[in-house]
Amino acid sequence: MALMDFIRKQFIDIIQWTEDSDGLLSWRFPMADMEIQNGAALVVRASQVAIFVNEGQVADVFGPGTHKLTTQTLPVLTYLQHWDKLFESPFKSDVYFFSTRQQIDQKWGTPQTITIRDKDFGAVRLRAFGNYSFRVADPKLFHTEISGTRDSYGVADVDGQLRGLVLQNISHAIASSGIPFLDLAANQQVFAQALSTQLAPEFAKIGLQLDGMTVQNLSLPEDLQKILDQKIGMGMVGNDMGKFMQYQTAQAIPKFAEGAGSGGGVAGDAMGLGAGVALGQVLAQNLQAGLQGGANAAGMKPEEVMATLEKLGELKTKGILTQEEFDAKKTELLKKLV
Repeated sequence: MALMDFIRKQFIDIIQWTEDSDGLLSWRFPMADMEIQNGAALVVRASQVAIFVNEGQVADVFGPGTHKLTTQTLPVLTYLQHWDKLFESPFKSDVYFFSTRQQIDQKWGTPQTITIRDKDFGAVRLRAFGNYSFRVADPKLFHTEISGTRDSYGVADVDGQLRGLVLQNISHAIASSGIPFLDLAANQQVFAQALSTQLAPEFAKIGLQLDGMTVQNLSLPEDLQKILDQKIGMGMVGNDMGKFMQYQTAQAIPKFAEGAGSGGGVAGDAMGLGAGVALGQVLAQNLQAGLQGGANAAGMKPEEVMATLEKLGELKTKGILTQEEFDAKKTELLKKLV
C-alpha cells in the first residue's frame, strides 16, 4: 500500500492555482519529483494565464479554461521535447501561473523635491504624490524580464522598480506635454494624463499594462508658493490698478485685524489717555462719511487706502469696532475700490 501511495504521488492529474491570497503576480506549480501524465487537466481560472517552461525556454501559453494536455495542445513543448509521436509516458516541465487581475491603489510619490523646467517660471521645484493601477499583460515577457524562476513573485517585489519609473518620467512627462506649470497645478488630471502617456511604454517593456494614474497632490516649496500666489493675483487683476489695490487690500486686512493696535499711532495714544472710545466714535463717523461722500480708489492715494485699513484694524483689535462692524466696513470699502 505504501508503494502505491508513493507511485500515485509522482504523477499529476490536475494542475491549477487557487490564488488564495492577494498581491501575487506569478506562482510556480510545485513539481518537486512529480511528472505530468498524458491527458492531465490544466485548469486556468478567470484572470489567470499559465505558461509551460522547458529548460528555461517559454513554451506553450494557456488562457482561462480547462485544457487537456496532449501533443496537440502542447505543440511548442512537443517540439522542444522532440516528441515524434503521441507521448504516452509522463513528462517534466515547469508550469507558472500569472494573475492578470488589476492591481489597484499602488502608491507613488516624490520623497524629495524634483526640478522641472517651465516656460513661465524657469526652474520649478515641486513635490507630488498619487496612486496608479496595473496588471500583467504579457506573462511571457514578464517571466523572462522580471519574475524568472522564483516560486512566487508579488506586487511588493516590483513596487520599488515601478516607483522608480514614475519618478524618472515625471520631468519628461511635463516637458513632452508642453503644458505650462500653472495649468498642471490647476488641473491635476492633465498632469496625470501626461504622466500616464509617458509611463505606459515603460511598463509595457516589462510585460505590464498601466491601467490608471492619479495625481492626488501637487505642491511647491513655501517660498515658491508665495511667489506663485502673488503672480496668480496679478494675473487676475491684469492692468486694472483699482482691482490690483482691491486684491492687495484683501490680502492685507486679515494681517491688520490680527496684529494691528499693539501700541503707537493716534488711536493708540488716545486710548492711553482714556479718550479712546470718543476718538473711535469720531473716527468711525468720519470714515463712514468719507465713504458715503464718494471717496473711492480713484480719488485716494494707495497709502491713504492702507492707512484707513490700518485704522479699521486697530479699532477692531481694541474692541471699538465689533467683528460685524469691521466686516461690514471692509465689504463697503472693497466695493468702493471696484
